[in-house]
Amino acid sequence: MNVSVHAAKTQLSKLLDLVEDGEQVVIQRHGRPVAELVPVRHERTSGLGAMRGEFTIVDGWERPLTDEEAEAFWNGR
Repeated sequence: MNVSVHAAKTQLSKLLDLVEDGEQVVIQRHGRPVAELVPVRHERTSGLGAMRGEFTIVDGWERPLTDEEAEAFWNGR
């Protein structure tokens, strides 16, 4: 959708609603495109790395537990 500067000033709220609904809005001055209304891109934060630096992983963490370690784990010790 192309609109004039005057129309953009007088109908901004309506144009913003259209942009939120996915419409492309180009603002023209004297018939030439000068600006485009686009939705704001919200940065999605990833949960990955959220605990970075909060703990350390020791070598051998992936080895199977011994019977004693497993029993202590399951018994809350």
